[in-house]
Amino acid sequence: MGKRNRNEHEHADSDGSVDDIDNADSSDDDDGNNTTNQSNKLTEASSTSSTKQKKIRKLKLTATEDFNAKLQKRGIVYLARIPPRMGPSKVKTLLSDFGPISRIYLAEEDKSIRKKRRKAGGSGGKRYTEGWVEFESKKVAKLVGETLNMSRVANQKGSIHYDDLWNIKYLKGFKWSHLTEKVAYERRVREQKLRVEMMEVRRENALYMAQVEAGKKLDHIEERRKKRKGKGDGDDGGSTEEGLPKKIRSIRQKKPFEGESSATAKSAILGSLI
Repeated sequence: MGKRNRNEHEHADSDGSVDDIDNADSSDDDDGNNTTNQSNKLTEASSTSSTKQKKIRKLKLTATEDFNAKLQKRGIVYLARIPPRMGPSKVKTLLSDFGPISRIYLAEEDKSIRKKRRKAGGSGGKRYTEGWVEFESKKVAKLVGETLNMSRVANQKGSIHYDDLWNIKYLKGFKWSHLTEKVAYERRVREQKLRVEMMEVRRENALYMAQVEAGKKLDHIEERRKKRKGKGDGDDGGSTEEGLPKKIRSIRQKKPFEGESSATAKSAILGSLI
């Protein structure tokens, strides 16, 4: 009986150990599956992100053709004068009654003119000298140029623009690209002019400083001359610049022979030499 119980107990222990090993193997398999699933998910996410980054929106040929066709239909009017207290928003509200407006550009006045007007007691507000307005349709732009030219800006007597007149003209064959080129060219010319003016100012300053230095040197030389003259007049025996007495050189000379003939003189000289 004891041996039988011992054998059953050992058999049960062996079965339990086998079950534990099977469970451990299954858990290891589950962990491996989880890791593989996570790695697969990461690779899928990286592949999707790379595909998203590589996607570039291509512009279709039909879209570009439609855009170019719209540009060809547009018309531009030129404003030779912009009344005071009128900006781009005011111009757009006044001219948009005739048709849709795509773009507006108003050129600001020069800052020097604005400063002069302020000094003279005028208003210091921003003003514009000229402008360009682009309509969606050439017909509308042509109609605006023909009807509004030399007409009142505002028909109400209480308006500040009642006495102002439109000076407007339709530009045939003019495109917005021409305007951008013109503005860029004017900007380059302005920058070059400013650069030349700065170089001229620097050259003038350098010349002025050189003249100042030369004047200082001349003044210093003149002061030294005056000091020399003052010291020379004050000293009795004549002194140098440093106040030391002058050295007098003495030259030894032989006395000439008096009352003797030339022969005796020659013999005396020869005798002295011998």
